[in-house]
Amino acid sequence: MGSFQSEVRAGMQIDWDVPITLDDGLVVRADVFRPIKEGKYPAIITYGPYAKYLHFEQIYKTCWDRMIETYPEVGANTTNQFQSWEVVDPEKWVPEDYVVIRVDSRGCGRSPGYVELWSAREAQDFAICIDWAGTQAWSNGKVGINGISYYGMNQWQVAALQPKHLTAMCIWEGANDFYRDLSHHGGILCNFIENWYEMQVKTVQYGLGKNGHRSKITGDWVSGPDTLSTEELGANRFDFGGLTYKHEFDDEFWKSRTPDYSKIKVPFLSAGNWGGQGLHTRGNVEGFVRSASEHKWLEMHGIEHWTHFYTDYGRLMQLKFFNYFLKGEKNGWDQQPKVSLNVRHPGEKFVERAETSWPLASTQWTKMYIDASSTMMGTAEANKDSKVTYQGLSEGVTFLTMPLEQDTEITGQMAAKLFVSSSTQDADMFIIMRVFDPNMKEITFQGALDPNTPIAQGWLRASHRELDPELSLPYRPYHPHTKKELLKPGEIYELDIEVLPTSIVVPAGYRIGLTVRGKDYVYPGATGARLSNMKYPFTGVGPFTHNHPGDRPPEIFDGQVTLHTGPKHQSYILCPVIPKK
Repeated sequence: MGSFQSEVRAGMQIDWDVPITLDDGLVVRADVFRPIKEGKYPAIITYGPYAKYLHFEQIYKTCWDRMIETYPEVGANTTNQFQSWEVVDPEKWVPEDYVVIRVDSRGCGRSPGYVELWSAREAQDFAICIDWAGTQAWSNGKVGINGISYYGMNQWQVAALQPKHLTAMCIWEGANDFYRDLSHHGGILCNFIENWYEMQVKTVQYGLGKNGHRSKITGDWVSGPDTLSTEELGANRFDFGGLTYKHEFDDEFWKSRTPDYSKIKVPFLSAGNWGGQGLHTRGNVEGFVRSASEHKWLEMHGIEHWTHFYTDYGRLMQLKFFNYFLKGEKNGWDQQPKVSLNVRHPGEKFVERAETSWPLASTQWTKMYIDASSTMMGTAEANKDSKVTYQGLSEGVTFLTMPLEQDTEITGQMAAKLFVSSSTQDADMFIIMRVFDPNMKEITFQGALDPNTPIAQGWLRASHRELDPELSLPYRPYHPHTKKELLKPGEIYELDIEVLPTSIVVPAGYRIGLTVRGKDYVYPGATGARLSNMKYPFTGVGPFTHNHPGDRPPEIFDGQVTLHTGPKHQSYILCPVIPKK
């Protein structure tokens, strides 16, 4: 490829395929959208593998159609010709006097090189691109990052490197602990990485050339001008799925991808999704709580993973944040509540509320004890020793409260304490927090991906039960995941299980349920619908399934699992009950 092409289009000066030379000599390519009028502007940059020339609808059509049908405002005041997956629409940001930069990460889209996602090398590449943006003739020296998912996850990484020109960032649904958030939930291998890598990264790898997509944005080849052989393509990427299976513990492979929170000091807005169980919910909260930034905000919302980033609700919030930090506008952002919640109610109803801290200052930590003899759950301790047994790879057992006497809000993080024995050397614990209406119809929500997402989930492989005494909190147990401690069949073990953050106002007359099972939650009424960018239909947990045969052999995980309750073994889930104001 030559240098780059420049044109005026849709009221913007656009530079296509701008070369950025990295410290090892590799050249990656960026598209730069900027105001026509000469001046010094702040920049919004993204760096990732999803291919800057790929139009939103080319792989993600079902996501686009659903968003536009429900929120037509997303498609208003723009031609939509530059819309790309999980990044800002330049037609809505350039008129606000921002430069929008999209960089294809090495080995993807229009950038050659070896694909090694979320690696230290890639984080360093991103830092170089940020400082490149901050020194261009059109730059005011201030660079922000704003994007969803991948384009949020690597923000945590690059912020820890503290590039000189990084001034503020908005992490929209972005995980940061690559072992706990993404690859191994509670030590149990998740199938997501392998399937996602095949569907959304390999399909836009650099070198597909004429065998790849033709861009609806530029008319050129999305994955570069070169058409490489299958062997050449394979040699230019790591085997992410295979490596995920190989690295079963939180070793250097995963630690090298997880940021040092103490080095994240840039102002940021962390926006998470209650329904993002399995990928992003935990990361947005952990990043907010643990990062060293003096100026940081947490926002939590619902509905699909990709939607609110583009709606007026999300875009105007982002704009106010970046205007304050990148332009120096005195717009009152410094008075913005540190925590902004969209509190969930049944029927996909959300009520906005400002808070001062996370966990919420008003939290009444409430232990909901389970009773194996009655399979009931309540605030009173179980008064007699009992036990209940289920098959390891089964739907397990569900504990229910009596119908609630009043509306009850549960918002925050949770933790389950269970006393468990197994007939084998191990057991996988899947914890599902559920709500049922007076007719015992289960209440689910449109999750980040799956249309029937339960209230909350948690996971733990019993052999990974060791706790980190320094990082563990009563409401968020933390497991180092560095070794296995196999069970002695029939012996009782105490397990502390992290259950992901949630928010739900349970109406009077409804019941709260806690299911302990040995396999993924399945919603009974699932329709089998799927997204165009996903490999399999959704059944309740979206693409975050845990059924890799090599990770969960039946001879170990399909034994008899027994839950013990009573005075000697008080098993419970710790709930963050929020009193009415």
